[in-house]
Amino acid sequence: MNTRRFVLGVFLAVFVMAGVTDAQQPKRRGRIVCSKTQVTDFARQVVGDRFEVVSILAPGQDPHLYEIKSGDARMVSAAVLCLDNGWHLEGKDWMRTLAANAGKPIASCIQGVSPLVLDEAGEQVNDPHAWFSPKNAAVYVRNIVQAVSKVDPAHAYEYKARGDLYTAQLRTLHNWITQQMSLIPSERRVLVTSHDAFNYFCQEYGMKAAAPAGWSTGSEAGAGVTPERRRQSVASIRKFNVPAIFVETSVNPKLILQIAEEAGVEVGGHLYSDSMGASGSAGETYMGMMRENVMTIVQALK
Repeated sequence: MNTRRFVLGVFLAVFVMAGVTDAQQPKRRGRIVCSKTQVTDFARQVVGDRFEVVSILAPGQDPHLYEIKSGDARMVSAAVLCLDNGWHLEGKDWMRTLAANAGKPIASCIQGVSPLVLDEAGEQVNDPHAWFSPKNAAVYVRNIVQAVSKVDPAHAYEYKARGDLYTAQLRTLHNWITQQMSLIPSERRVLVTSHDAFNYFCQEYGMKAAAPAGWSTGSEAGAGVTPERRRQSVASIRKFNVPAIFVETSVNPKLILQIAEEAGVEVGGHLYSDSMGASGSAGETYMGMMRENVMTIVQALK
């Protein structure tokens, strides 16, 4: 009898403790659906466990080339909020199409960033790759805080507090990158990648960007490789005696490998660009992505 009572008592204690633990967990308010991996990571930093945060794009996928799938509509239909990058990074604005079709609110995280304006075949476009500056990433975070607070005002304090902490970490990241980039001699500060994704990074840290393709890998104006772009890239490599150029993880490496051979330079490694790394990789978060990119660049160019 005593043994049975003891076992029953242990069972009840475990049951009660499990209930207390569950009660202590924040109740999720629904799902936030993001277009791409960087936006997803920023949103998770802001909401904690209050929302389920999911990404349409998987690690390594290209937002410029992505085509909507049937499962995407189902995912968005269950959302309370959608988030995209904006400025047409999502080729043909596919994320806004999904949100509009489902009648869901959507916020573009890039709003408020001071744009780099590109002249593509006579057309002026805002460069959408703004997250490559941690200062701009902080704008993304503030926009997410504002958007989430609108759908869940009862917990606005939490979202702002998390956002403030993360933006402080972004300032630390910026200072670290500045120190690391100073290790590269000024005459070697040329970053050659597959497409124009790193302009904000180069502007922030005193580098010259060169790419054989325009700002988009898709079919928008400015996309694609022209003979003139290719010639300019090779000329920049030779003019500045660049020791290495880089492959992007979300772009087919064939072109950049051909240019490396033509210019007689090494491929310095892979850089995370329009997408972060897979779960478990060093680049699975924005902080990790930026850290790994910087170390790859510095190691190849210093």
